[in-house]
Amino acid sequence: MKKWLFIGLASLALLSCKMVDRLSDTATELFKGEVVARVGEHRLHRSQLESYIPAGVSSEDSVGLAQQYIRAWAEDLLLLDMADEQLSKEEKDVSEELESYRRALLKYRYEQLYINQRLDTLVTDEEVEAYYKANPDKFILDRPVVKARYMIIPADSHSLKEIRTLMSSDEDSDVLEAENLAYTAAIKYGDSSDTWMDAITLAQELGTDYQSLLASIKNQFAELPDNAGNLRIAYIVDIVPQGKTAPEEFCAERIRDIILNTRKHALTTSLEQDLLEDARRNNRFVIY
Repeated sequence: MKKWLFIGLASLALLSCKMVDRLSDTATELFKGEVVARVGEHRLHRSQLESYIPAGVSSEDSVGLAQQYIRAWAEDLLLLDMADEQLSKEEKDVSEELESYRRALLKYRYEQLYINQRLDTLVTDEEVEAYYKANPDKFILDRPVVKARYMIIPADSHSLKEIRTLMSSDEDSDVLEAENLAYTAAIKYGDSSDTWMDAITLAQELGTDYQSLLASIKNQFAELPDNAGNLRIAYIVDIVPQGKTAPEEFCAERIRDIILNTRKHALTTSLEQDLLEDARRNNRFVIY
C-alpha cells in the first residue's frame, strides 16, 4: 500500500510540474475559450476564473492571478482524485465526521445567537478599575511600556537641535512647534505622550529592536543612528519597567475583553443548565 501511495504521490508531483510549465500563457490565451483548463474529467470554466480576478487589475496582474488560481485548482483536484483512487471505501466515508461537524456548528451558532440577544456589552470604567485592583498579578509586564515622542530625521538637518529641545518640553506650545517643524524637516514624527505603548511598538515605529532602544536611553532620550545617515530619536515622557504592574489605562481594553468573555461564559453555562432542568421537568431527559 505504501509503495502504491508513494508512486501515486510521485505521479501527482509530476502532473503538477507539467501543469505549472503550461501556465505561461498570455492573458488573451487564458481567457479565449469557455474552458480554460482541464484536470482529467474536471473543467475550469472562464466564468470561474474571471470571478476570482478583481475588476480593474492590470493585464500583467490578471495573468499572475489567473496562473495562481489555475495552479491551486489543479493541485486540489489532482490530490482529490489521487485520494479517491488510493483510499479504501471505509477511509472515504466521512459521514460521521461531517455529522459531528454539523452538530458542533449548529450548537455554536445557536449559542452565539443566544449570547448576542442577552449579552450586556456595556463595561463601565468602574468595573474596569475594580477588576484591575482585584487582579494586579495578571498585569505584570513582560517588557516595558512607555509614553513617548519620537522621530526619524536626517542627522544633518538644521532643525534637529531645535526639534529635539522642543519635543522634550512640558509646554503644549513647544510640543506643537516641534510637530510643526518636524512636518517639513523629519522623515517621521509621532506623539504618544498621552497614551501608553509597548516598547516593541515604539521600536517598530523607529525601525529598530526594542532592546537596542532601551539600552540607548540616557536622560529620557534614546538616540540611534542608521546606515542611511538618519537619527532615530525618542523622548521618553514616562516608562514602567518590565516586572512591574502595567498601568490601568494600558490594560483597559484587555480588561473589558476579559469581563465580556466572563459574561459570555456565564450565559453559555446558564443556557446549558436551563436546558437540562427544563428537559427533566418535561420528561425529555431521563437517566435510567
